[in-house]
Amino acid sequence: MREFFCSIFGLNTNTPFALKDSIQRPGQHPIEPIEPSDSFGLCENSPTSRNFWGKYNTSTNYYLETPDTGETVEVWLSAEESICNQDGYARPCLTFNGTMPGPAIIANWGDYVKVHVTNNLRSNGTSVHWHGLRMLNSVQYDGVPGVTQCAIPPGETLTYKFRATQYGTSWYHSHFSLQYAEGLYGPLVIHGPATADYDEDLGPLVLQDWSHVPIFTAWSDSQEWGMTYSLTNTLINGTNTFDCTAHDPDPKYLGGGRKFETTFQQGKRYLIRLVNVAIDSQFQFSIDGHSLTVIAADFVPIQPYKTESVVLNSAQRYDIVVEANAEPGDYWIRGGWVHSGICQGVANDHPEDMTGIVRYNSWSKLEPSSASTVSPPITCIDESRHDLVPCLKYDVTNVAGMTVEELNYRFTHTGMLKWTINTTDLLIDWANPEGYSNNTPKTLQQILNNDTSFPNNYNVVQVEKQSDISDEWTVLVIENVAASFFGGIAHPIHLHGHDFWILAQEEFSKWDGTARSFQLEDAPRRDTAILPKHGYLAIAFRLDNPGAWLCHCHIAWHASMGLAFEFMENRGSISMGKSDKDALDKTCATWSEWNRDAPWPQEDSGI
Repeated sequence: MREFFCSIFGLNTNTPFALKDSIQRPGQHPIEPIEPSDSFGLCENSPTSRNFWGKYNTSTNYYLETPDTGETVEVWLSAEESICNQDGYARPCLTFNGTMPGPAIIANWGDYVKVHVTNNLRSNGTSVHWHGLRMLNSVQYDGVPGVTQCAIPPGETLTYKFRATQYGTSWYHSHFSLQYAEGLYGPLVIHGPATADYDEDLGPLVLQDWSHVPIFTAWSDSQEWGMTYSLTNTLINGTNTFDCTAHDPDPKYLGGGRKFETTFQQGKRYLIRLVNVAIDSQFQFSIDGHSLTVIAADFVPIQPYKTESVVLNSAQRYDIVVEANAEPGDYWIRGGWVHSGICQGVANDHPEDMTGIVRYNSWSKLEPSSASTVSPPITCIDESRHDLVPCLKYDVTNVAGMTVEELNYRFTHTGMLKWTINTTDLLIDWANPEGYSNNTPKTLQQILNNDTSFPNNYNVVQVEKQSDISDEWTVLVIENVAASFFGGIAHPIHLHGHDFWILAQEEFSKWDGTARSFQLEDAPRRDTAILPKHGYLAIAFRLDNPGAWLCHCHIAWHASMGLAFEFMENRGSISMGKSDKDALDKTCATWSEWNRDAPWPQEDSGI
């Protein structure tokens, strides 16, 4: 059994870390590079053979085959109320184990993972979702309150258990309302082979937007009424600077913010794992004077391509290799916040300050004088589909059915903005004890009890295999039919429980109701993709993972406004072991009891 509490690639912290003093303090240089902790023999995974992983490699069909490591990674997480000073301004926040980002969870492809999550928040429930992981045959631990579990009440612990059937880079985060936007998230790394060689793995590089005003205040004052709230700053691995000179009277402006820094050695090739954990921001990442080789999109290894920059929408990840072949010196890392003229509906007070530093001399204290040669994007879309060619060829063949959904909006009688799927905004009712039968989460309980009379505002869509063929797909088409300004907003759509195949992704275009525009061969695969402005997104996923799977916009504001629905997949094949059900029943019982006197009313969709 391996236990991991460490943070990597200089993740920023502002409070002591009690479990192990291996987390970086602000401004420190990275700790030792990450290397896989196990060797499977046979073909060694080395700087000149990264495509091998013992008897497995990047051509292994990881949807059907997983290494048997015999290992379990065990982690303890504590959800806590903290004070965060990420950029020189101290404010209340939420953290895992007292740090933001939270501690990195690190495993190998094929490991079992066990995470004990204790809710030490004083007045809120919580949960944890493992973004992008398929959670194959483990839907009960997907971490969505009201769908796959009840929220963990204060003072209680829930142990999540799953297997790492994929490899690559992701993150974990609370799926309880807007909590992850307050800091309740951390990086997740599953080691495995790669489609390009590199010398050192520098670990996750986390990109985010950040507000000095607590997010729940921004929500109730502005965002839930449809008014765009401008976030204060941006962070790279949890740190940045902020000019506090104009705010001297405010005692919360403490100063001391620092740029993220890392050091390159001439001639080495570095793997960097980019993660966008933003509330509502697209980033165009680049490093002055260096090109990037992109080798994975979300959890999908791809055929490498070179570029000067890479665009990440909310919740997306890219693994890149950077060769340290520039003239030795100091270079700007640019997070590249994309402005509202490109991605409509976003706002930030200091987007130009989203920078870090690469140094070739770790002792240098100079401010870089490098300049960017990168052209900004011309529209709010993902990286080109033509570049995102999966290494593992796997084409869409047998389509069992198709679901068509229209994305729109409405205003309630009180003036609140809601995003809708086929006229309904999702609402998971925390406070309704009748929503739970035998203390089991509403959606899973009804499925297990063979009850399909779901509440209308749960937005449940049933998808079923139609034959005994193992490779059977279903297709989802989402059309952005919202009018005027609202139709001009692009939405990063995330599906739980699956990678999906991107069949079509068109802006300023109405779907013609046929499959003529669908790319069924060599289609890009990932778990989060943009629904373009005034356009449509068509995706397919294999019907190989029975469960209740949320599909939602990963702009945090929009998820809170109800932009989500649920897939009920292969209902008759969903099952749960007795020990798992007992654990979830206990959580639901304690949640129902605590929630009767909860100090805060539910103010959003619940997810």
